[in-house]
Amino acid sequence: MAAYIVLGNFTEQGIHTFKDTTKRAEAVKAAAKKHGVTMTGIHWTIGRHDLVATFDAPNDETMTAVCLTIGAAGNVRTETMRAFSSTEMAEIIAKVK
Repeated sequence: MAAYIVLGNFTEQGIHTFKDTTKRAEAVKAAAKKHGVTMTGIHWTIGRHDLVATFDAPNDETMTAVCLTIGAAGNVRTETMRAFSSTEMAEIIAKVK
């Protein structure tokens, strides 16, 4: 499974209904699971982004489908980054000649 970090910012709709954000997080977790994706964590943050979530997904395409599902609800805009573990990074470095 590949790891992904998702940065989220509330939309106007999302900030107006911020009291439901933890319930929405549970709904995202359930929706992700239907795609074979695991939400491994979520944190609400202070600063440039309103939340940071982590996921494990089988591939980029599946994670993209999850992010489109999240975005379609209209409460958050996301920015997704593929994350590499230490082991994965060592394998990547070994390929550099």
